[in-house]
Amino acid sequence: MPENIILEMKEIEIKFPGVKALDKVDFTLRKGEVHSLLGENGAGKSTLIKCLTGVNRKDGGKILLNGQEINPTSPQQAVDLGISTVFQEINLCPNLTVAENIFIGRQPMKRGGIDWKTINKRANELMERFHLDIDVTRPLSFYSTAVQQMVSIARAVDIQAKILILDEPTSSLDDNEVRLLFEVMRQLKAEGMGIIFITHFLDQVYEISDRMTILRNGHLIGSYEIGQLNKVQLVTEMIGKDIDVIFNLKRADVKEDAAYMLEAEHIGVPGKVKDISVTLKEGELLGFAGLLGSGRTETAEMLFGAEKTAQGKIRKKGSDISLKTPHEAIMNRIAFCPEDRKTDGIIGDLSIRENIMLAVQARRGFMHPMSRAEQDKLADYYIKALGIATPDAEKKIGELSGGNQQKVILARWMATEPDVLILDEPTRGIDVGAKAEIQRLMLERCRDGVSVIFISSELDEIIRCSNRIVVMRDRQKVAEVDGATCTQQDILNIIAEGSAAENGKEASV
Repeated sequence: MPENIILEMKEIEIKFPGVKALDKVDFTLRKGEVHSLLGENGAGKSTLIKCLTGVNRKDGGKILLNGQEINPTSPQQAVDLGISTVFQEINLCPNLTVAENIFIGRQPMKRGGIDWKTINKRANELMERFHLDIDVTRPLSFYSTAVQQMVSIARAVDIQAKILILDEPTSSLDDNEVRLLFEVMRQLKAEGMGIIFITHFLDQVYEISDRMTILRNGHLIGSYEIGQLNKVQLVTEMIGKDIDVIFNLKRADVKEDAAYMLEAEHIGVPGKVKDISVTLKEGELLGFAGLLGSGRTETAEMLFGAEKTAQGKIRKKGSDISLKTPHEAIMNRIAFCPEDRKTDGIIGDLSIRENIMLAVQARRGFMHPMSRAEQDKLADYYIKALGIATPDAEKKIGELSGGNQQKVILARWMATEPDVLILDEPTRGIDVGAKAEIQRLMLERCRDGVSVIFISSELDEIIRCSNRIVVMRDRQKVAEVDGATCTQQDILNIIAEGSAAENGKEASV
């Protein structure tokens, strides 16, 4: 093994019932590098990482750490070997302090008790190392997701990890938080740590990575220095299709005389969203753009009754409606796919069938339960219609990839035959191919007459799909622009300046 190679995985094979999850996959990691592991959902990335961290047992191949063969059989054994993982969903204890989370399970002791003074002192030193000025004696839950991830990384550094695995660490971070994370990654890289970076944000791959390895359907496609492939070539390798075929999407046409499906006038919630007015026509896709915390999600929740409005009125098809609860929204044929599918969307221990039928059953009322035959028919239809990758409808949704979980949530709400479909970050954390499929499904629903509200942090897809775009900043609507004529720079300027007037766009301030 070359001197600078810290990890080598050779011809790794993993088999699950009826499928070969990994087929002779090779992967190497050098000291002091960031190596991106890429592929669509279901490509084998997570399976490879689970093999390295002792979650899955390999059926073939070998793993070498600093030239010595290892066979971790548990995550703790992997940590003991110097392999630490920071997951997208923070796996620390929010009720404990920052310092306690860093040293949990290995607290310094003094006179038969925990040495709190030393714990807090060392935790402060770690935070200073990462340029974080926080109170380590406060509960972890007090801090943002970005800070919580830094605490996870600090824990890995303190246990002297040789390899740090970052699994979708930026999916819930804003630009400034991503910048802070990348500064820490560069610092750890300079100190010789090997970092495996898993992400769906391709711009970030090119910004932070030294090399990248691409998997597809459990097979190794190739490992490349970061400059060997441009972004189009990278996507083509990931999906096995030409990118133009994947993203050949056409914005839905809205008739000039189309009726208003939904109208919100001066709605708001003190401290969350200021006075906001929006309209949505039949068959229209209305995009919402803005930074994290700008009020996009809160507006969507008001339109679904998950957040009770303190002012204003909402009309559907010209008639005033009450949206004090999600059930009232469902009865008014309004559907909502939430931003956090893990927490607010899926019920992981239930099957695909059970997850799909929840909203339909809620509208029918639990005094009129769906028969098993109805449930099976509904689930099988949407599994086929949306291309959900599963052997059958009885598989637990928690065992699906992120993209397929998102499709199941879409199926749940499409099954209610809604007039209005509200999608909050439906493509976050899923691969390029699944992202394009969901965009296509949105536009198909528009062509069927469904009105869609689409929230996304990715401006390119907002512009690609939207007829009109509402731009939000500081918890209020600052502009409204034409999706067919605006550019990403136009929207960024509006967010920065708070008005679209100087850009010559249609504005509603």
